[in-house]
Amino acid sequence: MSRREAGIPHPRLPLPQPGRRDDPQAFLTWLKAAIPAIEHLGIRTLQWQDSHLVAELALAPNLNDKGTGFGGAFASQAILLGWCWTTLWLRERGIARDIVVAESSQRFLAPVLGDYRLNCGPEDSQGPDSLAQRLESHGRGRITLKQQLWCGDTLCLEASGNYAVLPAA
Repeated sequence: MSRREAGIPHPRLPLPQPGRRDDPQAFLTWLKAAIPAIEHLGIRTLQWQDSHLVAELALAPNLNDKGTGFGGAFASQAILLGWCWTTLWLRERGIARDIVVAESSQRFLAPVLGDYRLNCGPEDSQGPDSLAQRLESHGRGRITLKQQLWCGDTLCLEASGNYAVLPAA
């Protein structure tokens, strides 16, 4: 892995063929080079399940002082997964744009005591269509995504993020 430097963007991943999705694992490999901290978040896999992006994660690198999951790590992972969802959704449509999280919130429901999965999808089923329309008409847009963290059958975290797709540079 090459060393990143402040102020120098990481090269973008080439877009997939029109109408095709990126291989989520290849995207994850690129992402770990683009954002070095991701290497330490315990993300094992990324995969699509219908309209949701699902990450499988290891608890060990995300432990807190009490021996349970660290809420700050989960908040970061939820934000990151929303950014990944938005990025991959755009890339499937042949669009390479910068995306930022504009707002996020988390609600912690239960301690995380083992490896876990985090899933992310649109808050509103019309969200992707609305985003596509805004991009077409205004060159930018937003989408609200929901994330859920599950440890086994226990819902441990609910999160929400509003992601802004910036205008083309």
